[in-house]
Amino acid sequence: MLDLDTGAPRSDKDRGGVPVFDTLLEGGWVCVGPAKELPRKKTGPADDGLNTTSRKLLNLLQWAFPLSGRPWKTLGEKLDLPESEVLAQVRALYDDGVIRQIGAIFDTRRLGYTSALIALRVEASRLDEVACAINRHPGVSHNYQREHDFNLWFTLAVPPGSDFETVAERLTDLPGVERVRLLPTLRLFKIGVRLDMERDEKHLDRDQAPSDLPTRPPRPLTLQDKTLIRVTQEDLPLVEEPFAQLAEQAAVTQEQLLAWLAEMQAMGYLRRFAAILRHRKAGFTDNGMLTWCVREDRIEEAGRIAGAFPQVSHCYQRPTYPDWPYNLFTMVHARSRENCERIRERIAEALRPLGVSRSAALYTLKEYKKERVKYFAETAEA
Repeated sequence: MLDLDTGAPRSDKDRGGVPVFDTLLEGGWVCVGPAKELPRKKTGPADDGLNTTSRKLLNLLQWAFPLSGRPWKTLGEKLDLPESEVLAQVRALYDDGVIRQIGAIFDTRRLGYTSALIALRVEASRLDEVACAINRHPGVSHNYQREHDFNLWFTLAVPPGSDFETVAERLTDLPGVERVRLLPTLRLFKIGVRLDMERDEKHLDRDQAPSDLPTRPPRPLTLQDKTLIRVTQEDLPLVEEPFAQLAEQAAVTQEQLLAWLAEMQAMGYLRRFAAILRHRKAGFTDNGMLTWCVREDRIEEAGRIAGAFPQVSHCYQRPTYPDWPYNLFTMVHARSRENCERIRERIAEALRPLGVSRSAALYTLKEYKKERVKYFAETAEA
């Protein structure tokens, strides 16, 4: 035992019946007990508590969900499992909180919505209050406290016909908000969270960033399109023929619904149909918004380079301000802060030949909100 005033050890007679243990301070951990073994950090796929089949299934659900009448059967053929077992595993992954949702992921801008990332500088004592007030808007999908002077970051999307800046101004006119910076996307290089459940993210090789370019010219959205969007953006029913159930809700046939999904994807309205995971439950406990200061004439090349890293889920060019000089944003999800930093070092090394030497890493300290925007919902606010 220690004297609280001096820090000196107290004598045995002062200990009474209180048990005394050794302590160890190392790497940010305080370990108390007879053993001096540090708690093991999760740093790779083997640490996520999932078996090999579950990890393969989660990758397929994120990257290659089959748009077919019996999707669980199709997945089972790839995994050498019966349809019933695949469905049982998906239900278990929901129950364990690993899967957040399976559904259609639409392109906000192509649907006619206006959106932007918004950075706020908020008085620390008012941060929770401000975040909760902002969360009430249905167009706010993500809201995080981040490790920076700009300490609150959220995304806002408003329906066609709405004045974005007016909505944003009204939403952020709150006590404690000291500064607001609107950061809309100027150029999109990559988008799509795909957490690799089978491989260690530190060692993934660079690849070609997916272009996600549409293959068919878009047509104007109809009332039926909007009805089908409202239905398919909801969670997929966990039944043998889930698309038949969705089709019944929309008063179309299953074949018509599947053909419509394929058409929406070809026109770029639908980015993909996939599972969205709860990052922490899936073992990806840390995420960093890695931002870079890039010369305007090198931004396109820098975006292609950064987007080629499979660990990067989002890569955008955004505007700068005198107090925010970073114009290239890359989002990285990893199993530890250490892994994030290793990936950051690799991206920095790849960007260095372009003269990129200045960057900032903003790590999430608190998640206030994370959910999908409900497009064309009757309750959406302007």
